[in-house]
Amino acid sequence: MQHNGVYFHNVTELEQLPYLPGLRLHRFPKQVRHSLTEKGRTKAVQSNGCELRFVTEAKYVQVVLASQDMNGSVLVFKGDFFHSSHQLEAGVATTIQLEEPERFAQVIPEKLNNRAFSSNVWRIFFERFSAVFYDIDAFGFEVRPPHKHEMPQLTLLAYGSSITQGAGALSHYNGYVQQAARRLEIDALNLGLSGSCFCEKELSDHIAERNDWDMIYLEIGVNMRAVVSTEEFERRSSYLLDYIIERHPEKPVFLTYIYPNRATYFSDYNHAYSESERRYNEILAQYTANRSHPFLHLLDGSKIMDDFTSLTSDLIHPSDYGHIRMGEKLAGFMLPTVNKLRESQLKHSVISK
Repeated sequence: MQHNGVYFHNVTELEQLPYLPGLRLHRFPKQVRHSLTEKGRTKAVQSNGCELRFVTEAKYVQVVLASQDMNGSVLVFKGDFFHSSHQLEAGVATTIQLEEPERFAQVIPEKLNNRAFSSNVWRIFFERFSAVFYDIDAFGFEVRPPHKHEMPQLTLLAYGSSITQGAGALSHYNGYVQQAARRLEIDALNLGLSGSCFCEKELSDHIAERNDWDMIYLEIGVNMRAVVSTEEFERRSSYLLDYIIERHPEKPVFLTYIYPNRATYFSDYNHAYSESERRYNEILAQYTANRSHPFLHLLDGSKIMDDFTSLTSDLIHPSDYGHIRMGEKLAGFMLPTVNKLRESQLKHSVISK
């Protein structure tokens, strides 16, 4: 989404509230947010993974931001390079000062611009809170959105639980989805919903009807185990997958078994969580076998999260180490598909010329 010279990544709606200044950054449209569970509605307003992206020739830039609901931080990047971290206090408009890295001018451009992003692009990455944007001041210099060639050419959309949202990592930039995208040099649209990944029809419709992604990753099941019946999980997961495949028959769809967690290894083998987890995984395996769709890839979650000690002590969420390790593993599984997509893009580009 573009607005006033800024590209808002992972944002589908900029909300202006009647009695509050600024624009709230939303990952989901209002009609989707309001269709979720009560907990899901509170998680859907969190702006983690959203970014402001812009290009300017100004050496100095001021950006005014806020968090509406809790203290949080933003990470600033110049292209692929980390620049700075800034703290926001809940309810307080904060001006962050940005300065062009003077050392960039001393290095040949090929070393600054040979990965995912052009080094011209300012990127402001939001952690997990409800972000508010006020203004960018480049002191009279033009501010424009990045051109398409200045950003990654492929985009991964990820939907899942708090693990996908990045919980457990000290910074959500270290979440495994962001880490996998960084390694693959692609963009990530993170639609993780902590404790509220329930595959509601309205949300499934929204994901399937979007056209802003090239491949999709689904981490579903852990929030629904022992909460909805196995029959209901089968109905919801099948609806989501069927509609995605129907709308995007040639786009890669990645699906994973539930990641190993405490319930995977309960001493009580018949515990409700353990039984649901096993049954849910069987449902995903059966769907994949029955559908026999050439672009549907079912991954073994235990090969992505392959070190139980990479979890935090709650035995469900990965630590920073766990997320980073998972991101590397996931990127490895996705790399052949990403390479094929890049080859297809290149061929299409040559034909178009």
